[in-house]
Amino acid sequence: MNLSNLQPAEGSTHNQNKRLGRGEGSGKGGTSARGHKGAKSRSGYSKKIGFEGGQMPLQRRVPKFGFTNVNRIDYQGINLDTLQGLVDNGIVTDTVDFSVIVSNRLATKNEVVKILGRGELKSKLKVTAHKFTATAKAAIEAAGGEAVIL
Repeated sequence: MNLSNLQPAEGSTHNQNKRLGRGEGSGKGGTSARGHKGAKSRSGYSKKIGFEGGQMPLQRRVPKFGFTNVNRIDYQGINLDTLQGLVDNGIVTDTVDFSVIVSNRLATKNEVVKILGRGELKSKLKVTAHKFTATAKAAIEAAGGEAVIL
């Protein structure tokens, strides 16, 4: 062993690449392997998302259509079979108000709740929500319960 054949220990070095911009003799001097001119050769270059080299990007090429109502109210729907499930599990006995709905993670405190008519309700419940479908209201009242609008 002498100074001409020293090597680092196996696995101790990770970067085997040539160092860029360290003179012409290195083979990667001058343009530092970036080529001549153009955006990619400049410092600070970063390609924007969706950039297609100046061509009109896809997001701007495709036609837009339809209408989005900014005042739309999105209701969190809760079906009657879900309410019946709460009764069956012993979580609810006679009243289902907004705090019960939030505590059972059927909706969050900022959502607007609408009771929907899927399934059947066998128990007499006093249900409090922001909105009811006609079938849900009829089913709750048919079971002897009460539908209260917030």
